[in-house]
This record gives sequence, structure tokens and C-alpha cells, in this order.
Amino acid sequence: MQRPQRRRRARSLALATLAVATASLAGPASAQTYDPSYPVCLQIYQGAMDYYYECAYTSLPQCQASASGRAAQCVVNPFYGKGKTAPRKKPSRTY
Repeated sequence: MQRPQRRRRARSLALATLAVATASLAGPASAQTYDPSYPVCLQIYQGAMDYYYECAYTSLPQCQASASGRAAQCVVNPFYGKGKTAPRKKPSRTY
């Protein structure tokens, strides 16, 4: 009976080691944040597939001035103003 228990322990240890190794190889997860307060974002490249957004620009020319000479490009913020709703006008009633 001791051999099956040893095999189970060895298998469990091997699976646990594999799980820890897999988790340690994964890089840190970072959420892409688009600030809905600004209409223009600067996409800054750090590597071939590594980039982040800096949404702090009110116009494309302002963003382009910041992007000049850098590995970056300006993009329109797809989430600009999504949380804001326009006030609805009440229909006027005539009596």
C-alpha cells in the first residue's frame, strides 16, 4: 500500500511544482486604462508588443507635441464621455 501513496504524493508534488513554475513565468497583468475625461490618448511603445496609454490630452496637436521624437502615437479615446449622458429636454406642454 505504500507504493501507491508515494506515487500520489510524487504526482501531487510534480503538479504543484509545475503550477508554481507556470505562474511565476507569467508577467504582471496590467489593465489598460482610458481616462474618460480626456478625448485623446498617447499610445507609448516600450517594445514590440508592449505599450501603454496615457490619456491626458485635450487635443490631437497637444498630444502630437508630446509624441514627437518618441516611440508613440496619438489615438482618439474610445471611452471619452461614455459615462456622461446629455440632459433630456422636457417637452413643453401647451394648455
